[in-house]
Amino acid sequence: MAAIPAPARPPAATRRPMSRRSRQLLMAAPMVLLLVTFLIYPSAQLFLLSFQKGDGFSLENYQRLLGTPVYLTVMMLTLKISVVTTIFAVIAGYPVAYLISILPKAKKGRILFWILLSFWTSFLVRAFAWIILLGRNGVVNKLLQTLGISDAPIALMYNFSAVVIGMVHALLPLAVLTMLSVMENIDRNLTRAASTLGARPGMAFWKIYFPLSFPGVTSGALMVFVTAIGFFIFPALLGGRRETMITQIIIEQIIQTMNWGFASAVAVLLLAVVLLVFVLYDRAVGLSTMTGESAARKGRPGRRGIFSRIGDAILTGLGHASDAIIGLFPRRRAREGAPRPLLGFVTVLLAVMTLPVLLMIPLSFAESGLNWPPQGFTLKWYQQIFDSPIWMSALTRSLVVGFSTAVLALLIGTPVAFLMVRGRMRGKTALLAFTLMPVVMPNMILSVGLFYLYAKIGLVGTNLGLIIGHTVIAVPYVVLTVMSVLRNYDTRLDLAAQSLGATPIRTLRLVTLPIIGAGMISAFLFAFTISFDELTIALFTSGGMSATLPKQLWDEVSLSISPLLAAVSTCLFLFVTALIVAVGLLNRRQK
Repeated sequence: MAAIPAPARPPAATRRPMSRRSRQLLMAAPMVLLLVTFLIYPSAQLFLLSFQKGDGFSLENYQRLLGTPVYLTVMMLTLKISVVTTIFAVIAGYPVAYLISILPKAKKGRILFWILLSFWTSFLVRAFAWIILLGRNGVVNKLLQTLGISDAPIALMYNFSAVVIGMVHALLPLAVLTMLSVMENIDRNLTRAASTLGARPGMAFWKIYFPLSFPGVTSGALMVFVTAIGFFIFPALLGGRRETMITQIIIEQIIQTMNWGFASAVAVLLLAVVLLVFVLYDRAVGLSTMTGESAARKGRPGRRGIFSRIGDAILTGLGHASDAIIGLFPRRRAREGAPRPLLGFVTVLLAVMTLPVLLMIPLSFAESGLNWPPQGFTLKWYQQIFDSPIWMSALTRSLVVGFSTAVLALLIGTPVAFLMVRGRMRGKTALLAFTLMPVVMPNMILSVGLFYLYAKIGLVGTNLGLIIGHTVIAVPYVVLTVMSVLRNYDTRLDLAAQSLGATPIRTLRLVTLPIIGAGMISAFLFAFTISFDELTIALFTSGGMSATLPKQLWDEVSLSISPLLAAVSTCLFLFVTALIVAVGLLNRRQK
C-alpha cells in the first residue's frame, strides 16, 4: 500500500506577516507589563491600605492625618521647601541653559561636562559635602573666623536655609538639562530678525526668545518640584526637627512602627498633590514638552485672555528694564558669542556646583577628623574601604544590580522609544504619559509599595527585587534618551538600505543600531547611574544584612562622620567622572 504523501507546507513567502498593530503591541507590552505589575498594582494596594483599619473599611487614617496639626504643618513645610527650591533652581539654571544653547559645540561640551558631573554625582555625596562645608569646624566657619567676620563658629546647619541650599545645589543640574532640551530647538534667527526690525536686545529676548523657551522653564520647574517633594536625604542630614518633610513621616511610620495604614494615607496625600500638579501642567503646557517638543497651545486664534495680557505686559516691562540697564554700560562692537557678564555668572555658578564635592578629595587623605584645613596625609581610609568585607559586598551588589538594571531597562525602553518616534499609532500622548508615571510618582511611594508587594512574594533582600525596582524608575529616562537620539537620526539611510534589498530587521541590525549605538550606550550608562545611586528603594527592599553602596553610605552618615566617608565619596566622584568621560568619547566617535 502506497504511503499517503504529507500535505505540502506553504512557502514562507505566503505566510501572513504580523500586522502593524500587533508589532506595536509587542513593542510596548514589556514596559506596560512592568509598570502595571510593579508600579500600578503596588500603588493601588497602598490606596486600599489607607482605608483599612483592622479587617474593615475605615477613614481613621485620614482623620488622623487631616485632624492632627503637626502633619498638616509638615505637609505645608514640604510644599514650601519644594516651591522655594524650584524657584531658585529655575532662576539660577536658566542663564546656564541659555549659555549652553548659544555656544559653539566645542565650548558647549566643556560646560555640559561640569553640569553632567554634578548631575550624576550621588545625592548622598553632595549632602555629605555640605555637612563638611557648613559644620562648626567646616570650611565656611573657618573662613569667617580667618577673615575676622566671626569670633566663634556660627550655627549654619539644621535649619531651613541649609536644607534649601543643599536641595538647590542638588537639583540645579536637573533644571538646566530639562530647560536645555527646549532651548536647543529654538531658532536664534528669530531674535536676530527682531533686532534688524528695530527691537532692542532686552525687548527681543523677553518678547521673542523667552516665550519660546517658556515650555522648557515650566518643564524644568515641574521636574524639580516633583523630585524635591519626594526628598528626604537633605532634610534628614542638614535640617533639624522643624525641617521634617512628609517623606520622613512615611519612613518613620514604616520602619519604626510598621503602621502601613497611616503610612499609606500619607503616601496617598503626597501622590494626590503630585498628580494635581501634573494635571495642571498638562492642561497649561502639555506633557509632550518634557521630551523637548514645542508646546502646541490650544485656543481660538486672535483671542487673548486676561492672563495672556498680563503676561505680555510683564514681559514688555522686563524688556524695557533690561534695555535701560544695558544702556548704562558703554556700547561695544557687537560680536558673536556669549556676553561676558553671562559667562562670568555661569563660571561662578559652576564653581559653586562643583567645589563642595571637590573638597572631599583632600579630606579623604587627612590623618584624623574632618576639620579644615586637613592635617597630615594618609591612605588608611582607602585601605579600610578595600579591606572591609561590608563595603566590598555593598560595592559588588551595586555593580551587579546597576549593570542588570541598565541591560533590562535598555531592552524594555528602546522598543518604546522607536514606537514613540517612528510608530504611526493613536494614543501616543497616553503612552508617553504612562511611560512617565515613574517620573511623576515620588520614589518614596514606589518604594513603600514595592516593599509591601515584595514582603508577600519573597523578594525583600534579593538582587532581583532591587533590579526590578530600579528598572521601573530607569525605563522612562532610557525612553527619553533614545527618543532624543532617534529624532536626530536621518531616516533616509534606512530607506536607502531597504531600496537595496535589505529587510527591515537587517536594516535595523546593520544600519540603524550601529549609528545610534553611542546614544544607546549613553542611555545604558544613564540607567546604570540611576540604579547605582538609588537609595530610597534600597532603603526598604535591600534587606538588613546585604546593603547597596548608597544604603551603606547612608547608614554610616547617619551614625557618624569620618574621613572614611570622604574616601568613599571621592571614589564615587571619580567613578562618575570616568563614566561621563566615557560617554563623551562615545559621542565624539559617533560624530
